[in-house]
Amino acid sequence: MAPPRGFAYQEFEARTARAQAAMARRGVEGVLLTSEAEIRYFSGFHTLFWQSPTRPWFLYLPASGKPIAIIPEIGAALMRRGWLKDIRTWAAPCPKDDGISLLVDLLAPLAARGATLGLMMGHETHLHMPLADYQRLLEALPGLKLADVTGEVQALRWVKSPAEIAKIAHICGIAGQAFAQADALFHEGQPLEEAFAAFRIACLKLGADDVPYLVGGAAQGGYDDVISPPTAAPLRAGDVLMLDTGATFDGYFCDFDRNFAMARADDASRRAYDVLFAATEAGLDAARPGATCAAVFAAMQRVITRHSPDAGAVGRLGHGLGMQLTEQPSLAGFDTGILQENMVITLEPSLSYGACRMMVHEENIVVQNGAPRLLSPRAPAALPIIGGRAIIGGRS
Repeated sequence: MAPPRGFAYQEFEARTARAQAAMARRGVEGVLLTSEAEIRYFSGFHTLFWQSPTRPWFLYLPASGKPIAIIPEIGAALMRRGWLKDIRTWAAPCPKDDGISLLVDLLAPLAARGATLGLMMGHETHLHMPLADYQRLLEALPGLKLADVTGEVQALRWVKSPAEIAKIAHICGIAGQAFAQADALFHEGQPLEEAFAAFRIACLKLGADDVPYLVGGAAQGGYDDVISPPTAAPLRAGDVLMLDTGATFDGYFCDFDRNFAMARADDASRRAYDVLFAATEAGLDAARPGATCAAVFAAMQRVITRHSPDAGAVGRLGHGLGMQLTEQPSLAGFDTGILQENMVITLEPSLSYGACRMMVHEENIVVQNGAPRLLSPRAPAALPIIGGRAIIGGRS
């Protein structure tokens, strides 16, 4: 059964209270948010209208009380259905004043007393407004001080609530059911683009809201690229087919892939798959509260390099997951972030082998006391063959 859509107002109150406590510790009197994920996290404002780059949207977190929305009038009705009451709008687009005068009015008291405003300035953030408008805003508020609150805001989103985990688990289950239909969905001679379409349709029929991210590849004995759109090239016996899906339910993503051999698999492909399965097992064993992201990365990388010294260099072997396909933290050697209970992350080992061949494997898990909980149904322990033996799951 699908979990309820949306969240109780108490969830947004708790998120806001945690943010305001972090602001107080930093001496920050307000935070201005401009990006979709952060605005949705604190307001519940969920719309595909973000795909239009025409209009900016703003959410202000005060030192106390509810957030204040400064948004185009077209979004007012949807925002009013949520928990926020102070919603300030303008007729957008308005290139001469796309919400800037409303922001100046809101922030002028802070500037007058030389207070500090928090903005997200760090890695994996962006300013969702024209740079010229941002400069005009700062020029109109000469006494305002700025602080980077990337760490504080991202840390809040690292740890998921039970309601968030339920949504991610649900969409992982849907994608898992679609992958379980592989023998019926994929076949020799099928254009790769049709294989992708068949999988996307299966996810939608099973209850996914959307499949906005679906990449992969297929080639003899392994693929050499995992981010390109599919082509019309037909699947052939001996191909290794990989699909990596980011399907969504109620604004939350899954992000895992599956590999299949068409009709037969060569020894190199089987060995590569076995190494990645073992590396994922090492990641599952290492992903405990208190472990660093770098330690989980190292546990998987040791398995890969022990079996495949020429496996190739990768930046990371996993990441956070939630409202975005990829979130902080990164399972990488540079990330000293500490895993906490109820963090949702991906384990994503990969390796290169043979002549321009590679393989990627990915699972989605929630960190908990003891062994992590798999949200994605565990992949088969051996490379499954389409048109061959049955596809059987592994560890659960």
